[in-house]
Amino acid sequence: MEKSLRVASIIKKNLLEIIQFEIANPHLGFVSIPDVKVSKDYSYAKVYVSFLDERDEKEGMRVLNHSKGYIRTELAKRMDTRRVPELTFVLDKGYKNEERIREILENDKK
Repeated sequence: MEKSLRVASIIKKNLLEIIQFEIANPHLGFVSIPDVKVSKDYSYAKVYVSFLDERDEKEGMRVLNHSKGYIRTELAKRMDTRRVPELTFVLDKGYKNEERIREILENDKK
């Protein structure tokens, strides 16, 4: 496995644990992380997040961005790399597009 994919996978796993178990904010809602992209020098990580409930998106993104420093500090404790990437949270709309396409195809069959 390519090193950047391996690092992204480790970051994703650790972020899920940190977000689910260590950020006790009722405004966060249920968060999933479909993907993490790491820059070539591992100094930046783009974290794609999605929320179970669409109504949680705006407030959830605010909570994540507000907690970014804490999340990065906790990530540093769990990783054995020299550099912990700067995190950027991006709302992932891919699953919604997938739902719309599925809906259109279902309606087309009828």
